Amino acid sequence: MRNIMGTAPGMWFHVDGKIMVSMPGVPFEMKTMMTDIVLPRLQQHFGMPKINHKVVMTIGIGESFLAEKIAAWEDQLPPHIKLAYLPKLGSVRLRLTGLDTGTGDLETEMQAEVDKLSTIIPEYIFAYGEVSLPEAIGNLLKKHYLTIATAESCTGGMVAQKLTSISGSSAYFKGGIVAYDNAVKAEQLGVSETTLETFGAVSEETVSEMAQNVRQLLKTDIGIATSGIAGPTGGTPEKPVGTIWIAYADAHQTIAKKLNFNRTRELNIEYTTMNVLNLVRQSLPEAFRIG
Repeated sequence: MRNIMGTAPGMWFHVDGKIMVSMPGVPFEMKTMMTDIVLPRLQQHFGMPKINHKVVMTIGIGESFLAEKIAAWEDQLPPHIKLAYLPKLGSVRLRLTGLDTGTGDLETEMQAEVDKLSTIIPEYIFAYGEVSLPEAIGNLLKKHYLTIATAESCTGGMVAQKLTSISGSSAYFKGGIVAYDNAVKAEQLGVSETTLETFGAVSEETVSEMAQNVRQLLKTDIGIATSGIAGPTGGTPEKPVGTIWIAYADAHQTIAKKLNFNRTRELNIEYTTMNVLNLVRQSLPEAFRIG
């Protein structure tokens, strides 16, 4: 065993003709060292070819259905460009990895493939690069000088939390009301007692009024709302656990959508949050949908 880089952060050793690297176990420190020190030095030591990545973020379609839609495009990718499907919580991250063969401009070639993909599934793409859905929505709102407010029941404030997790969100997020009890829906949000009695809290009518009224109360361009049965209890034959209504309202339209989930309480809440944020993207004019 021979120490070949004891003075650098971490320890590098030759062991039986192989290089071994010992680094701190603290995750964020190790990640930084791997990105900034280890990978560049390995590339330099071994003369590794350049690798390029392009990421396309999609939502609203499952991995298998997405694969079917882009199969012809994927099949025509050149041998040195590979595609990976990386699903997570209702979205699918498409990662193109290109190996520089030295025969052309890899960056230009990969961007051309992304451009082709953009014409095949434009309705499902919410961002290019490593961008989360809340960040993408925030970018859209900020770019077009729009403000938003939330009225939440079953999500208990998670939608507001996701929006405010992004630095600079004060430019577009005004506030929210967690109206878990029907009395709060009626007294604070102004949902009609008749609506609640006739249709119930988990209904198109109630969630639409929630979105419309929070927008007016907080004087924003957009209001969004959630109301549903996250479970594991509270369901009925007419409205089983996992029945969720979400809504979007602006000065010109109100759009409500029914969701049906069959997951744990935590996942039902998280999927509802992602779906109502995606509803914002879908409801904006087409030219606004990618930041």
